[in-house]
Parts: sequence; structure tokens; C-alpha cells
Amino acid sequence: MSDFDGLGMHLGNLSRLSKARTRSITPENFTGEKGRGGMATEGTGAHMGRKLGRGWKISPSVDIGPGTTFTLCDITGPGAVQSIWMTPTGLWRFSILRIYWDDQEHPSVECPVGDFFGMHWQRYAPLSSLAVCVNPGSAFSCYWEMPFRRRCRITLENIGDQAMTLYYQVNYVETAVPSDAAYFHAHFRRVNPLPEGSVYTLLDGVRGRGHYVGTAMAWGSKTNGWWGEGEVKFYLDGDDEFPTLCGTGLEDYFCGSYNFENKATQAYETYCTPYAGLHQVILPDGLYYSQQCFSMYRWHIPDPIRFEQDLRVTIQALGWGPDRYLLLHDDIASVAFWYQTLPSLPFVALPERDRLEIIER
Repeated sequence: MSDFDGLGMHLGNLSRLSKARTRSITPENFTGEKGRGGMATEGTGAHMGRKLGRGWKISPSVDIGPGTTFTLCDITGPGAVQSIWMTPTGLWRFSILRIYWDDQEHPSVECPVGDFFGMHWQRYAPLSSLAVCVNPGSAFSCYWEMPFRRRCRITLENIGDQAMTLYYQVNYVETAVPSDAAYFHAHFRRVNPLPEGSVYTLLDGVRGRGHYVGTAMAWGSKTNGWWGEGEVKFYLDGDDEFPTLCGTGLEDYFCGSYNFENKATQAYETYCTPYAGLHQVILPDGLYYSQQCFSMYRWHIPDPIRFEQDLRVTIQALGWGPDRYLLLHDDIASVAFWYQTLPSLPFVALPERDRLEIIER
């Protein structure tokens, strides 16, 4: 039997020994080198620790100026990122997370940082799932395994007008990577408003072999009544007009039913499960919050959607009328998560800053 590589961790293999080497990158150890943590003499905590000296939380965070990009880590492979934790200040839509694999010039992950962790509306909501957790007060964690062979580079760009502060930790292992391990990808889209009668595209332009593993979605309803009748469709490997996978409705895809409604209270009911959830419901407040807003996630961890050549994913914006379906023109944003072989194609450009912004009161 070959040596265990330390990847694919779960309770069933947690007891197995491995030659994988654990490393961690934080503002206290920017390179992740062995025995080099907590050595900072300058940093955002230097004033507070001035009487304690080196080793006493001198560099717990970084400040990222407006219009600048900070490199969280630049790791030489082979290895795999096993968890990422961070808590960013400022407007989450104005902090753009990017991840690059093996010196590919364009990123394989490009997403506003809040949306990547399921926080779409610049408002905290607890999220508890296998892949992503969001805990008080704004602690973002993800456990997507991200293998790489030569290099992993993660950056955060501040496109806002104010400086932001970021606390973060990237935990990874140095280890051999199996030949059949694909590369993690995530891509953000937003359309506001969706042109009436058109479908919303979560993902398009994917070429290569891989599998789709998750969706995080924000939905801002602009009309009265139920908004989630639309079918989620997966077009695989040359599918043209009709998909291979076609669901029965939006709330069904996110593993809910019947309008996400608690029939006893006649109200939306939030839920978080390991693989799916409706974790945020924002209702009109009688003043400035004038529309219903929702955040949902669906992780295809036990049931990845596999493709050999190409993939396209869409959802219909469809409401429920007295005697018919209604075409909607809502505010929809999403993050698609998948693994695939390299090289991957460049993403379509993110919306311009004003089209990313969430208007707060």
C-alpha cells in the first residue's frame, strides 16, 4: 500500500499517519516557513504589544489600501490548501478574492469575498455547513480542498475608496498530489435587473474535464408573491437547447420545498444543513429596506455533477401568479464552484464597481 498523502480528510481516515507536512500562512508568518511564526517586530499590533515584545501578537492583521492588491500567500507545490479563515472589514463586495494555480496567468477563483463565503448582502447571517461556515461576528471559513502541483497564489484586491483591515489564515499541506486531482474554481456573476424573459446564467464557458460542486446564490425579489419557481438546468458535454439535468424549482434545488414556508407561522424559515440551506432572509422594514432578499447555498459534495468536455448552468427567473407562471426581472447574484483540469478559460469580466455595490441604509 502506498503512503497516505494526507488529502481527502474525513472521520474515516483521521487516524491514518501521513508524511504530509502541515504549514500555515498568517500575518505572523507570511511565508508559512517552519519555525518562523510569531517573529514579527512590526505590524498592526505593534503599538498594543509595545511593552510585551516580540512574540506577543505584533502582526495579527494587514491593512489593504484603496485600489491596491495584497498577496495573502504564494506557495510552491505540490500540496493542497485545506482551510481558509478570514475576517475582512469594509464593503465585502469591494474586496475581490482571486486564486491562481500553477502559474496560470488568469485566476481560477475570482469573487467578492463576502459572496465566496455566502454573505451576499453586506449583513451578517450565521452559516453552518460542511464546506463553508460564517460565525460571529464576521468570521469566514471554508474547507474546500484545493490541490495544486506547482504553485498557489491567493490575492485580495480592495476596489473601494477606504482602507480595509484583514485578519486571515491559510492552512495547507506539502504533499504529493494524485494524478487525477483537479483544480478548484469559483466564479461570481450578478445581473440587476434580469431582463424580463431571459434566463440567469450561473456558469458558462467552461471547457475541460471536471465536476460541479456547489452554488451560493443571492436573490432580491422585485415583485409581490412567490419568486422561486424557476428550474435549475445543467447542460453537459455538448447539450444544446435542452439540458441533461433539469430540476423542478429553485427551492427544490436548494433542498427546501413549498416556498421555504413554515405553514404554522406562515413565514419564511431559515435553515442550515451540511449540504444546503436558506441561511438569510431580509424583509422590508417599512423604511429603506423595500424588497425581500435571500441567501442560499447548495453543495454537491456527495453528488458532484460530472462533465467531460464542457458545462453550462442556468436558472429561470419565474414567479407564481393566480393562474400562471410569471416572468421576473429580479436582482440575482451567484457563485459557482467546481473542479476541473487546467488550462481553464478566462472568466468574463466582473461587473463594474457600481454594479457590484449593495446599497445599505
